[in-house]
Amino acid sequence: MLHCFFPTMKRTIFGVFQRAHTYGGHSVVCRREGGRRSQFTTCLEQEEKQVQPESEKIKSSVLTDLFGRHHNYLRISVSERCNLRCQYCMPEEGVDLSPKDRILSGKEIVRISELFMKQGVNKIRLTGGEPLVRGDLKDIIKGINSFRSQYNLETIAITTNGVTLGKKLPQLKEAGLDLINISLDTLIPAKFEFITRRKGWERVMNSIDTAIDLGYSPVKVNCVVMRGVNEEEIVDFVKLTKDKNIDVRFIEYMPFDGNKWNFKKMVSYAEMIDTIKSTFPDLQRMSDHANDTSKAYKVPGHEGQIGFITSMSEHFCGSCNRLRVTADGNLKVCLFGNAEVSLRDELRRGAEEEEIWQFIEEAVKRKKKQHAGMFNLSKMKNRPMILIGG
Repeated sequence: MLHCFFPTMKRTIFGVFQRAHTYGGHSVVCRREGGRRSQFTTCLEQEEKQVQPESEKIKSSVLTDLFGRHHNYLRISVSERCNLRCQYCMPEEGVDLSPKDRILSGKEIVRISELFMKQGVNKIRLTGGEPLVRGDLKDIIKGINSFRSQYNLETIAITTNGVTLGKKLPQLKEAGLDLINISLDTLIPAKFEFITRRKGWERVMNSIDTAIDLGYSPVKVNCVVMRGVNEEEIVDFVKLTKDKNIDVRFIEYMPFDGNKWNFKKMVSYAEMIDTIKSTFPDLQRMSDHANDTSKAYKVPGHEGQIGFITSMSEHFCGSCNRLRVTADGNLKVCLFGNAEVSLRDELRRGAEEEEIWQFIEEAVKRKKKQHAGMFNLSKMKNRPMILIGG
């Protein structure tokens, strides 16, 4: 008698996983009574009885890497340009921008989104640079949103610095924007100008309030914590959640080209927790959703909540479900990896869908189990954050 089970596999079990993956939509392993190693076999006969459409076969494998991670979240940078110059994102001297004809057009962004949606991506986030500097952002969102029911798209989100969001948000919401992340690293206007090398703090705060008023719930606020810059404001950010339905996400300072990363400037998740508990000893850990990058917490009685993105001290590579496309059309399977392949070139040469899917699958299959440690990352060549997409 054969007992079949459909496990979520993260590694090869007696050489079965890769064979099972080759033969269709489910990783199927069968076990005879006794469970001895020599008795493990793939149920190819059973799979052949459950023949799947070719599109389903592609969907089951194209975005799944060799460690069993299925990628259903795509982050697309729509611009390399930004109206701020944040220290952790852009070198002080600026960056060399790609020529305009090498940046993805709005139609190409929508086309790439559709290709990934066909493979099971159900969350798309538009980033930059600053996405709001693109005059056609509303049309891009509207174009992606047009496929929502066809491909079971759940979420269209943006990450923005919020400087010009307030006046544009009503139109973006009408176009189909579901979620908003706003970057804000200080509650002090003068320090905002120091960190970003630009003015605009009041407009960012107004954008947060506008998003709340328009029903975005919660509004996520991203705060990169840097020692000697803003670590003394951590508790003030927590206090901001008392009467505002926001989710403040404290981000460990990460190394990228040109941001002069230094381990001594990084404030770890554990240290931030200790700082907060000195004022809010009843801080409560909340349950996280699958694939969450943020560890969620809440102060009892507060309307909003907080979270911690711990890329440096406690990586979450094992549950990573994210892929990135840069503004110039390169696919990055890991934020910290320097390997890239050009989807833009494939599109512009007129490649067929199946060719592009194979191209994507090969890149996904090369994704490593986890990124390097923080000290090695600081020595590796990678793009500045502004050229990757936040």
